[in-house]
Amino acid sequence: MTEISSTTATTPTTATHTAAGSGTAALANPKASLDKDGFLKLFIAQLQHQDPSAPMDASESIAQMASFSMVEGMNNMQATNSNIASSLNTSSAVGLIGRTVSYVDDKGELQTGKVERVSTTKDGQATLTVAGKPGIDPSKLAEVTA
Repeated sequence: MTEISSTTATTPTTATHTAAGSGTAALANPKASLDKDGFLKLFIAQLQHQDPSAPMDASESIAQMASFSMVEGMNNMQATNSNIASSLNTSSAVGLIGRTVSYVDDKGELQTGKVERVSTTKDGQATLTVAGKPGIDPSKLAEVTA
């Protein structure tokens, strides 16, 4: 029977896996991560392959699940915060409609005009149409007047 020990994530891109008789191997892959499904599969594999005469310590099991729950909660909070930030940016941009703004264009020149409309890109970023020119990034605004 193969014994599988826990996986310790040392960084988001490096994980250390240890199996009986194989030593330690470090994986370095910038796209490697252990998502919730991977964590649960690993946890179930640990339970299935544990030695019945020396089962996993219950406190260790509870600690792993608590860590998993905490990480999952932080991921959910991060997604919610991103949605709130996107909504706030769009709301701020809508408040500029009808106002005269000055912005720096792609050539580095200062342009001035009235904000006519606000659009949202596929990724949720607000863009302005100023004096008939669409796609102005609100972060490029230099001045806003009434």
